[in-house]
Amino acid sequence: MATAPTLAPEAVKPAPLNVRVINAQPQNLTLTVSSQGTVKPLIESQLIPEVSGKIEWMSDDLIVGGFFNKGEELARIDSLDYETALSRAEAALLRTEAELEHSKFELMRMRSLEERKLASRSNLENALRVYRVNSAAQLDAAANLKQAQENLKRTTLVAPFTGLVRAKSVDIGQFVSRGQTVATVYANSSVEVRLPVADRQLAFLDIPTAQRGELPVESQPSVTLTANYAGQQLQWAGTIVRTEAEIDRSSRMVQLVARVNNNGAEIAISVGQFVNAEISGRDADNVFVLPRSALRNDNSILIVDNENKLRFREIETLRLYEDTILVSGGLAAGERICISSVQTAVDGMLVDPSTVQNNSRLAVGAR
Repeated sequence: MATAPTLAPEAVKPAPLNVRVINAQPQNLTLTVSSQGTVKPLIESQLIPEVSGKIEWMSDDLIVGGFFNKGEELARIDSLDYETALSRAEAALLRTEAELEHSKFELMRMRSLEERKLASRSNLENALRVYRVNSAAQLDAAANLKQAQENLKRTTLVAPFTGLVRAKSVDIGQFVSRGQTVATVYANSSVEVRLPVADRQLAFLDIPTAQRGELPVESQPSVTLTANYAGQQLQWAGTIVRTEAEIDRSSRMVQLVARVNNNGAEIAISVGQFVNAEISGRDADNVFVLPRSALRNDNSILIVDNENKLRFREIETLRLYEDTILVSGGLAAGERICISSVQTAVDGMLVDPSTVQNNSRLAVGAR
């Protein structure tokens, strides 16, 4: 026991903490903003007759969901009364024209007699008065004839545009009054979608905030609409044409209005369809796309230096979106960023880094 070796105490070396890191690589991106909305027609109107009468004929296309072309006859009202009114107006015009012609001859004769002192001044003025009264009667008869012709034309209801029938409220044999709705129709050439966007998201869109009415063509952001319909993933391209003047009182959202042209589309977008929208926004240069797990205390991240030690770094956050952050300042290309969850991180802590691929995705597009 007296000659046994003596053990010298040694300090325990802590094992480095294994962490996952990603390499910071700057990118040039185009920001996008996501939204959702329901498709509505750009033009929708009610088919209303301008004359009263009984419906005597209706087109086969005048049914709910029916398709029609601009100028196509959709319905006809019994025109007998209006044909009779037209004949009476024509007869009244012929009668007033004859009276006007006779009064004109009398006026010329009275002027001749008055010049030769064979008629008094009062006789000439009376002939002039009769001529003017007959002129007014002829103008009134001509206006009545034009109105009768228009009323006869209005017995035929013609499609004002190419589109579809949303609702029908009358049928053959039913009497309709002037101003009564016959059907509700809408144009399918162009549709609109109201897209709610939070006001803070407008910072990522290149939309003039002081613009009133429709945006200039050069300032209209592009938008991509997608929907699942009949087992297919459908996609349409459109543009943001305007912002609505008021902010929604309940949601505090700004309403952007997207317009899509159906002309030439392989599959037209349907009214009432629910779609997802990706709106193209501003360009962002030299930004870093990181997973949200790399963020510490709202505005800092952990960097692994060349000695494999953790260092706290404050950053400038451009945008937070779902599980991804965009960093606009505080990083340099090639720096290693810790994305592992560290319960107690101490500045200068030794770690064992393992580099992984950055699979972060954001509603952005690379340029």
